[in-house]
Amino acid sequence: MTGSQVAGTAPGSMRFPEVWGQVPQRNMNFTGRESLLDDLSTSLANEVTAVLPHALHGLGGVGKTQVAVEYAYRNRSSYDVVWWIPADQPALVRSSLAALAPRLGLPPATATGIEDAAKAVLDALRRGEPYARWLLVFDNADQPEDIIRLIPDGPGHALVTSRNNRWQGVVETVSVNVFSRAESVEFLTKRVPGAINDSMADLLAKELGDLPLALEQAGALQAETGMPVQQYLQLLSEKTQDLLAESKPSEYPVSMTAAWRISVGKLNEAQPAALELLRCCAFFGPEPIPRDVFRRRVQSTGSELSKILDDPILLARVIRDIARFALATVDPATRTIQVHRLIQALLRDDLSEAEQGRFRHEVHLLLTNAAPADPYDRFKWPRYAELVAHIATARVTECQEPRVRRFAIDTVCYLYLSGDSASARELVEAFLQRWTADSGEDHPDVLAAHRYQGDVLRDLGEYRIVNRIIGPALDRARRVLGPDHEVTLGLATSWAADMRARGDFVAARNLDEESILLEEAKFGSTDPVTLRARNSLALDCGLLSDYATALDIHKRTYMEQSQSSAEGVSALDILATWSGLSRSVRLAGEYREARILAEDAYAYGRQELGADHPWTLRTGKELSIALRLAGEPSDSLELAGDLLNRFERLYDRNHPDTLAAATALANALETIEQMDEAFAIAEDISARYPSVYGTDHPYVHGCAGNLALLRRLRGDALGARSLNEASLAGLEGKLGRDHDYPLTVATNLASDLAALGETRAARELSEDTVMRLRSLLGADHPVTLGCAANLVLDLRADGEEAKASELASDTNDRFSRTLGGKHPGSKAARLGRRLNFDFDPPPI
Repeated sequence: MTGSQVAGTAPGSMRFPEVWGQVPQRNMNFTGRESLLDDLSTSLANEVTAVLPHALHGLGGVGKTQVAVEYAYRNRSSYDVVWWIPADQPALVRSSLAALAPRLGLPPATATGIEDAAKAVLDALRRGEPYARWLLVFDNADQPEDIIRLIPDGPGHALVTSRNNRWQGVVETVSVNVFSRAESVEFLTKRVPGAINDSMADLLAKELGDLPLALEQAGALQAETGMPVQQYLQLLSEKTQDLLAESKPSEYPVSMTAAWRISVGKLNEAQPAALELLRCCAFFGPEPIPRDVFRRRVQSTGSELSKILDDPILLARVIRDIARFALATVDPATRTIQVHRLIQALLRDDLSEAEQGRFRHEVHLLLTNAAPADPYDRFKWPRYAELVAHIATARVTECQEPRVRRFAIDTVCYLYLSGDSASARELVEAFLQRWTADSGEDHPDVLAAHRYQGDVLRDLGEYRIVNRIIGPALDRARRVLGPDHEVTLGLATSWAADMRARGDFVAARNLDEESILLEEAKFGSTDPVTLRARNSLALDCGLLSDYATALDIHKRTYMEQSQSSAEGVSALDILATWSGLSRSVRLAGEYREARILAEDAYAYGRQELGADHPWTLRTGKELSIALRLAGEPSDSLELAGDLLNRFERLYDRNHPDTLAAATALANALETIEQMDEAFAIAEDISARYPSVYGTDHPYVHGCAGNLALLRRLRGDALGARSLNEASLAGLEGKLGRDHDYPLTVATNLASDLAALGETRAARELSEDTVMRLRSLLGADHPVTLGCAANLVLDLRADGEEAKASELASDTNDRFSRTLGGKHPGSKAARLGRRLNFDFDPPPI
């Protein structure tokens, strides 16, 4: 089928595909382009199995998108799937692809995560299952490298529209130029039927350079006002001369500028208020502007724009008139208004600097007033997503009004909470640079921004950078705002997290305890701020091996957050505490209960935040560890591998969460005795960890202990001993001997000594470690019992059979009561096999 074969097909007379998604409305005034559509259809039809994408490229205003829309409608009966993908923001392309998943019979993104859903869609399209005839349209793409990996090979077709001529070197391209003169004449006579003849249309097209966007504006003006063509041409000539006299450099044609000025002038004559709103729209981004932005005014500024926004009837009339003159696209289905970026640039350039500042500030207020009050409410995140696209163009960073800056910080908070820390970092650093220059480093807004900057950088694993920022900011906040100010307390909680990242667990706990006392006095014991700080304190206690206290705090915090009706308690807060609760239960030795808790929490995270949200993935890691310790190594291994892949896509291989997920995978592989693969991963982890935490962090020493364990299990007991001795010394220096981490390494070191035939040394070390573990964790804790089971073997090797038998009987009974007789640990103890223990780094 070619474009010419269907050129006369009446709209709506052809069947629609099984899947028809997000395709813009067809332009009933579409004209010409028959040769272009013919070439495009023929070229695509010749690609049978391995289709190269076709890029439609050209300058703004030539009609690339309209050609793609027309192709989709004309050829829709040739496809089973037609899916439109806005590609001007590359980060959102995967989301658009993922939205296709359920239409192809695949699990939705809410179940698998955006990344996996998009991957599944691309795989299905490549295979042609369930549909082999598909068309994907990537509209307004920029850099080829941002998009090309997301265009599937296979039996279907792909179209790309772009202004970037770099696509010529990547794929087969079709150039979209201005209209031919015949097409221009046809378009104008169709757009203004009966009011313009061919000769007049020819003159008009010549003056407008056959640019489709300019012709559309001229046609709309003719249709709305009935202005004679000669009068329009005279105005066009006068405006063009004005422009040429100004010699203003621009990226757009002079004829377009002149045509725009005429349309704007007539709009101003017909409805002066409409021009005010249109100019305001020029200071938003080129993305669709939510219609509700213009409805939610909180405080009138007394400007002309305020008068429009205060009158809903006038506002509706103004928006209608802007659309009538083709100066904006109003979409009633999505309730948005969109102004072409070319028209936006023309509108801005026609204003003085003072006028630009006034309109820009109006936009700042509109965005602020349209923003939800609580960025912690995940149900309001779609609204934030609509607004954040306009922040850069509106230059919100320049505004010094407190409520606008509050909106800016809330937007950073939303991005962080929703899992987009990379965008949050870019935004908050732009705010800080401008606000510090405008207001000084001691200003409360600057200090508040630093508080969120710390959270964002820490989430991205930039511990060394954030460590240099938060401490000084906290000192300034205490001096300027006082110790109990909300910003100061937030910075204190952030600084405690930095202490954990440095391995100063005691100092972190002390600071969090101080902060909680101040927060309880200021906000109350059940305020969301206080509850978040309590979750941090529970993490501190866990890092100090005080698992009973950690469990108690996590449990109380989880219950209070779950039952709270206060604003500010987010799904992320609940999930973080829930995940911490499952970890505390596991570290307390209740493996089966920890698995149940982690399963519920992981399901909650996938449902409420999505499968790829960082906190969902962290909770999944807790579940993987709980599964392994509960005696389900295969399920643990499968989940650990999936989580590592997701973390690597979300961050990179050197990110703390990625390294923690890799550690969980290595430990799972060790459990099922895939020692070589586990060793390779553990060795890589040990080499990477110092770049994140430094060489003397407890996590670095703990992971070295994991590597030592694998060395012994692969037959290198001497190398294991050396590495474990260094690990134990490092941990003892940071945490003291009576801590879970060094005692775990000591347990494994005793096994190294036994393997080397140093029976007496192994026994003495095991006896000392069992005594310490009983005091720290209790006699029935699985780690204590595992060390006791190893001591049984050491006693027997040292000739103490009676003591060994008595200890074996007691240990086996306790194992059966604690874990059950079928647990791998219980079985190993009964069979006289050594038990090994590994380390899993908790989140900071």
